[in-house]
Amino acid sequence: MAADESAPAAVVTAAEIARLAGVTRAAVSNWRRRHPDFPRPAAGTATSPLFALTEVQQWLDLQGKGRETSAEVDLWHELRAQYGDDLLTALGAVGAQLLGTAVKQPLAEPAAAALTTLAAERGAHALYADLVERCIASTTRSGGEPMTTLALERIVSAFTGPADDAAGASDRTIGTVYDPACGIGTLLLTAVPGAHRYGQELNPATAAIAEFRARLDGRTATLACGDSLRKDAFPDLRADLVVCDPPVGVADWGRDDLLLDPRWELGVPPRSESELAWVQHCYAHTASGGRALLVLPSSVAYRKAGRRIRAELVRRGLLASVVALPPGLMSSHAQPVHLWILRRPAQGDPARTHIRMIDLSTADPDGIGIDMKGCAPTPEQIADVPPVDVLDDDVDLSPGRYVTPHHADYPVEYAALRDRVQSLARGLLDLLPELPAGPGRIEAAPMGLGDLVRGGLVDLDGTEPTSRTDQLDTDYLRGFLRSAANTRRSTTASGTLRLNASGAQIPQMDIGRQREYGEAFRRLAAFEELLREAAAIGDRVGALAYDGLTNGALLPQSATSASSGKSESQEAQDQ
Repeated sequence: MAADESAPAAVVTAAEIARLAGVTRAAVSNWRRRHPDFPRPAAGTATSPLFALTEVQQWLDLQGKGRETSAEVDLWHELRAQYGDDLLTALGAVGAQLLGTAVKQPLAEPAAAALTTLAAERGAHALYADLVERCIASTTRSGGEPMTTLALERIVSAFTGPADDAAGASDRTIGTVYDPACGIGTLLLTAVPGAHRYGQELNPATAAIAEFRARLDGRTATLACGDSLRKDAFPDLRADLVVCDPPVGVADWGRDDLLLDPRWELGVPPRSESELAWVQHCYAHTASGGRALLVLPSSVAYRKAGRRIRAELVRRGLLASVVALPPGLMSSHAQPVHLWILRRPAQGDPARTHIRMIDLSTADPDGIGIDMKGCAPTPEQIADVPPVDVLDDDVDLSPGRYVTPHHADYPVEYAALRDRVQSLARGLLDLLPELPAGPGRIEAAPMGLGDLVRGGLVDLDGTEPTSRTDQLDTDYLRGFLRSAANTRRSTTASGTLRLNASGAQIPQMDIGRQREYGEAFRRLAAFEELLREAAAIGDRVGALAYDGLTNGALLPQSATSASSGKSESQEAQDQ
């Protein structure tokens, strides 16, 4: 969608709002979700929304948002001081104190006192939910155990409604919900109100948090520890709704021990297709007329090794829908994912005539989980595909293969996108700072990031560190953490970049010099943000131009109009 020409001239991205308020990008995403009065996007694209600067500033002033710290942040730092990066143990201790149960590592006195005060003010359930949200954000940053993000939970919940056309479901009541890889309970506990929940989780510390969340929220849940594929704790369970965000890319998932398992009614999953083992496990636990919703890597839809099982899903009419979701929804990676919706036919159900393909891959990853009604698929994002059209040599279940991008007015949209590219090009040059030559080294003693965190001067919540003192500039801190030396320390053997708080260092400088560096880093960060938007728009305008030229909606520039600098479509508009 082209930028709105009537939008205010001064607009900002979500990252710029974060810098303006002195918070993380994750905090801005939370504000958009939690506060109905947060300004709506005024321009930009679905993947890179822009907000009116004046509206944002007014909202920040009314809310009192800024660089001040809250009692909850102070509690979080007390937890970090005691438990370090072992956030699961910290959350377990918090849940145990809130419920009055014993725990091996109880909270130290400062954290215990702060927790008691906050729980009395805000309520135990609300406080614990916020701390869990902080844990998910911190895990995303540090590369800890993968967790289902809250944005992904909201999306899955939006597709679990009893009248969900995409799932092809009836209005049956959902009395039981099952999650065989429930983690800390994010999908299990929020999918459907009033249902009895069954969950299994391999990690005992993680399962304990899911149990604490259920009890604090007054939900009825039966939880078990163990490997659901190798040792199913609920072999006879048939649930009305199965939800699952399974572990991915697991080579040793037990195939050799499970070759004759009755769950493989679609075929024994190949060793390299652990995700398809989870698909069949979930389907085996789905009651007649019930549904199973799984979050899977997009590659599961087309990998050659899984073709036979995908074909059986289609032939038997078990696959109701595949929803392509945008990148940025997972805590462990930034790749796009799919939501597979399966339904076990009830007796007397007619044969399935189509698979509904929904392409939301270009939606705003922050906004898509905030208001699913506002982000509901448009008719142009949906294709009802007959099974015979899918059953070719590839059996590719990727929605993008079947959903054709829709453009209501090629000339107008192309002209608007071209104007946006020109504006972005000017903006990129303006943002890129002029940097004169330096001496080749910085003469300053180093400071350890770990020491700053332990001293309460730096907050590691969210995806980037934030200063908690006026003697340390946040952008200066973030810029130097991207130095070549710090990047090497934070790069794992697999090539993944995760901030190494214990080894990262920044130079000591007075606050005035910090701010000079901070301004340069701010401009570079804004340049990178704008460059990402330019790349996304470049892909769109290129695809639109190729499509328009090849279907007759656009024409190449004629010699006459080229000499005047106008396209035929522009001349027609002028007339």
